[in-house]
Amino acid sequence: MDSLSQIVLGAAVGEVVLGRRIGNRAMVWGAVAGTIPDMDVLGQYFLSELDNLAFHRGISHSLLFCVVGAAAFGWVTDRLYRSPHHGKIATGTKVAAAVLIGFVVNFLTQILAPGAWWPVALYIPLAGLALWRHASQRYFGGSWSAPDVDVRGWIQLFFWGFLTHVLLDCFTTYGTQLFAPFSDYRVAWGTISVVDPIYTLPFLICLLIASRYRREDSQRRLVNAVGLGWSCLYLAFTVVNHGRVERTMERAITEQSLSYERFFITPTIFNNVLWNAVVDSGEEFLLAQYSVFDEVPVTFHAVPKGHELLHNADTDETIGVLRWFSAGYFNAVYRTDGALQLNDLRFGTFSGRGADADDYIFRFNLIDRGPSLPYGFERAQGGPPNMKAEEMMRDLFTRMGGLKNETP
Repeated sequence: MDSLSQIVLGAAVGEVVLGRRIGNRAMVWGAVAGTIPDMDVLGQYFLSELDNLAFHRGISHSLLFCVVGAAAFGWVTDRLYRSPHHGKIATGTKVAAAVLIGFVVNFLTQILAPGAWWPVALYIPLAGLALWRHASQRYFGGSWSAPDVDVRGWIQLFFWGFLTHVLLDCFTTYGTQLFAPFSDYRVAWGTISVVDPIYTLPFLICLLIASRYRREDSQRRLVNAVGLGWSCLYLAFTVVNHGRVERTMERAITEQSLSYERFFITPTIFNNVLWNAVVDSGEEFLLAQYSVFDEVPVTFHAVPKGHELLHNADTDETIGVLRWFSAGYFNAVYRTDGALQLNDLRFGTFSGRGADADDYIFRFNLIDRGPSLPYGFERAQGGPPNMKAEEMMRDLFTRMGGLKNETP
């Protein structure tokens, strides 16, 4: 899931574990715990593009990390608060958290309103005010004190923060190497979009309301429980909805007498209404889009696998990584500029047809170095190209409303 969703989930879990003892600090540390697994994105600074693709949601999202990482971070946090410099450390932590949240605000802004600047401009003075209030209490008000939490409490907070993070990511299409380093199998249930405001916003509202109550107040725990309840109920709904859409696709394939080996479905961005499907029919892939509001039968569009465009497809190292990452749901196409592009079809297309190279949602640019050398991996791209973003996203939202049966 997106960073904001993980921050909210981590903060809510932190409140459950330590909220009654340390109040809003539990939410702050829970948010930190909910963010740490995604710090594997820093791999982009010391790994190749291809290695970083495989590294993301790897060991840092495993069950082993939930145990070992929780023990390590819990012990370090306990030692930090026992340090004579714990006040400065706490201040630095809040500053780091404010900067991190600022990056999240900017990230979401560029998704929802590319080029907009006012959310970040509004966030900066609000974050500054919050940090000033903390500094006033810490250095002038004399009301700040180290939290009364032992190392066991910190370990529990980090363990549940890590575990809920990786489990939430399992519901997405990207996949999580839950059993690393013992297995590179990616758990990817594909029931929820990586960004779904219907999941995140009610959860966030409950968390903000809960934070306004004193830590001893039972209303605080109740409101936070409502937020966690919404999180669980919505995830359960996505599982049920996934099963319903899957049965619809199976029925459509049967009714149209299509032969297939397997198929995969996933919701489109920002919603659980419009779904993409990819069907492996052996010689080619069949793509389709289905909205729960559709009144017409599902239409499948054939796209070539394009594997014949690849040399040494079964032995090439780069192709092997991308085959593993995409679970075999990939095709190859040439772009208009002659560049070779591989597409992870699990994420679908904007139109449901694979109309052109830009139509694919998750795509990789390759560099052909010749048949005797492995392909070079230039970069991974997700979402629409910048020049087409507004139009393609508008069409996608229109498609959510469903196709109507116009037969009188």
